[in-house]
Amino acid sequence: MKHKLIATFLLLSSLLHTEAQSYQELHQKAIVIDTHNDFLSTGIEKNKSFDMQLKGVTHSDLDRMKKGGIDIQIFSIFCDETYGKGRAYAFANREIDSLYAVVKRNPKKMMLVKTPAELSTAVQSGKLGAMIGVEGGHMIENSLDYLEAFYNRGARYMTLTWNNSTSWASSATDERAKKSLGRPYGLTAFGKEVVKKMNALGMIVDVSHVGEKTFFDALATTSKPVIASHSCSYSICPVPRNLTDKQIKAIGKNGGVIHINFYSAFVDSNYKRKNDAFLKKHEAERKRILKQNPSKFYADLYLHEKYKKEIDMVRPSLSLLIDHLDHIVKLIGVDHVGLGSDFDGIDSAPRGLDDVTNMPLITAELVKRGYSAKDINKILGENFIRVFKSNQQ
Repeated sequence: MKHKLIATFLLLSSLLHTEAQSYQELHQKAIVIDTHNDFLSTGIEKNKSFDMQLKGVTHSDLDRMKKGGIDIQIFSIFCDETYGKGRAYAFANREIDSLYAVVKRNPKKMMLVKTPAELSTAVQSGKLGAMIGVEGGHMIENSLDYLEAFYNRGARYMTLTWNNSTSWASSATDERAKKSLGRPYGLTAFGKEVVKKMNALGMIVDVSHVGEKTFFDALATTSKPVIASHSCSYSICPVPRNLTDKQIKAIGKNGGVIHINFYSAFVDSNYKRKNDAFLKKHEAERKRILKQNPSKFYADLYLHEKYKKEIDMVRPSLSLLIDHLDHIVKLIGVDHVGLGSDFDGIDSAPRGLDDVTNMPLITAELVKRGYSAKDINKILGENFIRVFKSNQQ
């Protein structure tokens, strides 16, 4: 009996080891693309550079990208609505300048990617391919010339709105709050010009953050596949930033791709209640932090980092995140999902996803759920490449 137990234990250990090897090898061999990372704005806020060793400070840095098996990272160019006309475009270009500088300092480790051919070169050379996405149409400051200038500097997608509406497109935040904009929701005539100009340039239309009226106006206007660079399923977690089943099906019909967002509040409908209780417990300390820096985001991030064990009990499971992906696959198929972490733009991700080095855990969960190697390769990067090529044609 003892020998049989030992034999069984050794067999189980062998199977577990084989499974561990298989997901790790699969992850390393795949082209892994993350369509949304906010390091550039966070780096400016924290006065850190991407080529520093930043474990424990940020979700990502250059060396940790390699450890996480990430081949192509799309860096978000972001500023919020407080950067108005005369400031938003300039700040966006400052972020692009910072990316250019880090690429120039590290030519053996990374390269700028503007075309599908350059993406292939980055993967084959083992360099991190750095791409650019503009998160918020307010940064073009109502100028098609600024839009084209972003494209010429390397921007290959633009999110039509951030949480704030522009004069030409309404956001999900404003539409779901039924905020009066003094005009109908959706795209104006100029907004439709923006979409058509993006199609002509080869810049992907990103529908994360946009209101439903803007969403359907954009899909009726575009001649190319779109992406949602960092969004989840509304039916699982009903928050304004997530996509309804109707929207998900429309993206499938368009040939686009939805990249799931790791932010806990978009994954778990119970997260906000639990996080509010956590913040209330530390309210006095939070107020002291806000006196030094009025950003609620950075105050909350500080508390999450300081009380890690406590906040781990608040974070959702990795399994719930993959439930969002499964839901999208069931609705429109495996050709229409990808990964858009939102790392360094969020203060909480599911348990286990502490930084970019944990990205292989996504692959492990996909293997566990029975996804084939072919389908996992699509999810990890091939679906985005298809949309990228379609927009560049």
